[in-house]
Amino acid sequence: MEGGTGTSLLAVLLLAAGFLLHGGSSSPPPEPVICTRGGGTSNCTVTNTYGSFPDRTICRAANVAYPRTEQELLAAVASAASAKHKVKVATRHSHSLPKLACPGGRDGTIISTVRLNRTVRVDAAARLMTVESGMVLWDLIEATGAAGLSLPHSPYWRGLTIGGLLATGAHGSSLWGKGSAVHEYVVGMRIVTPAPASQGFAVVRELGADHPALDAAMVSLGVLGVVSQVTLAMQPLFKRSVTFVKRGDADLPPQVAAWGRLHEFGDMTWLPQEGQVLYRQDDRVDVSSPGDGLNDLLFFRSSPTRGLVAARAAEERLQENGTDAARCAAVRTDVAAAERQGYGYTNDGVSFTGYPVVGYQHRIQTFGSCIDSPEDGLRSACAWDPRVRGPFFYNSAFSVALSRAPAFVADMQRLRDLDPGAFCAGLDGRVGVLIRYVRASSACLGKADDSVDFDLIYYRSRSAGGKPRAHADVVDEIEQMALRKYGGLPHWGKNRNSAFDGAIARYPKAGEFLRVKEKYDPDGLFSSEWSDQVLGVNGGSPSIVGKRCAIEGLCVCSDDSHCAPEQGTSAGQGRCTQRPGFA
Repeated sequence: MEGGTGTSLLAVLLLAAGFLLHGGSSSPPPEPVICTRGGGTSNCTVTNTYGSFPDRTICRAANVAYPRTEQELLAAVASAASAKHKVKVATRHSHSLPKLACPGGRDGTIISTVRLNRTVRVDAAARLMTVESGMVLWDLIEATGAAGLSLPHSPYWRGLTIGGLLATGAHGSSLWGKGSAVHEYVVGMRIVTPAPASQGFAVVRELGADHPALDAAMVSLGVLGVVSQVTLAMQPLFKRSVTFVKRGDADLPPQVAAWGRLHEFGDMTWLPQEGQVLYRQDDRVDVSSPGDGLNDLLFFRSSPTRGLVAARAAEERLQENGTDAARCAAVRTDVAAAERQGYGYTNDGVSFTGYPVVGYQHRIQTFGSCIDSPEDGLRSACAWDPRVRGPFFYNSAFSVALSRAPAFVADMQRLRDLDPGAFCAGLDGRVGVLIRYVRASSACLGKADDSVDFDLIYYRSRSAGGKPRAHADVVDEIEQMALRKYGGLPHWGKNRNSAFDGAIARYPKAGEFLRVKEKYDPDGLFSSEWSDQVLGVNGGSPSIVGKRCAIEGLCVCSDDSHCAPEQGTSAGQGRCTQRPGFA
């Protein structure tokens, strides 16, 4: 499963100044499922592309199946259902931070969709495309462009699979038309679910555009079954024109309410400590408009491994011994370097010569060239590759109703004004806060209101059990304001455990979703302890309360022991705060 990361501009500037990003060869990220017996199909572990879930546990499974056809997928589900084994789906890169792909225990089954990656049919006249659920987003949008079509919206990161991004409600940025969530363009789906023995233990369910269960299946967290095929409504091929404009943030609260109505694909990157906002003016233009621009964001290109290691070492030194002034100085250097390079956009696929950058939708809407590069023996890699001791971070994302977003931003500004320097370390100051737009949805687990999505990225310790980070209370305060004061919703494919506590109660159609779940998988074979807790099934909470739990975001801090009192942090109004006298 994956989310994504809708990741977008989240990490474009994480790398320390002084080492070069480059195109060309790169070792693609490792597969998330690794098995040591049965010819590589049994005694398995499964993780995400970052190599670590929020609770740092290792997820194990008895075996993995790699179906190549819908019939083989049907057989894999039937085999697990007849044995009453728990089942989870894993995709090519599994970008979800939470444990969506973990069946729990050691006797579960993983079904990988890595080989279900083909285009089933293209109907250019009707503007429809049907693909298998394991198809990677990059392959889909390339195929649409070749057919003279465009997928109207998508997450920015191209490494997600169609099944994974739908399961987590991944999106781009838009309030126009149906909005930026890919599931809004689903008009058909085939899903394999468990069944009674009289039906062979598994069935294929076909959900058309008017099927009453489609609203549940469009965003399912993978708990209904395995999606086999998806049919998407396309639009005629079009181009986009992108320009970045930097302005002060004094009027950011009203701009948050207005910007999404002004530009079809507009978003914002807010650098709170600098008092600046990078506005993305991004609009559809006629396909005859000159330009062949390309979106190849810097952080998502292949990077020299030695540079990645050096960048992380520099980041760790700043965390351990750096001052706020030193952290902010590093931020300014890196922001300026990325700005000079057009953040990785090029006007012709090679060089950046200025704005606007005009290009075809399938060349502008996503990025992530590091995943498609040929193997080079790990001399270079995607920056987050767990085999490389490079950047390691948390990613939190939550949406706030558009009507409440200006007040939330004003609260964040007031927090910033108390100590601007803290935002250079509490958040990754080089990335700031990415602000995107999402339309209200009919999907049971989609957004109930037109919403503004806020994405945060911040330092994570590699130490087992976590380690306090500089100004960690900044993120804790922002998260808790968004989720508790403003009724925000956590992104299903991101966030730490505590963000999901009680979230399901804020979805008006949650009951409808659970009724479909009970019908499609009455024995809960596709559910896990984690998904049950998130969905409010059988009681329990996704939070894990214990010593140091707030350090990793596994709980909301309510006791000194939830922080790290021996390292100078203590409980303070729901967050871990640094006590005076500690560095």
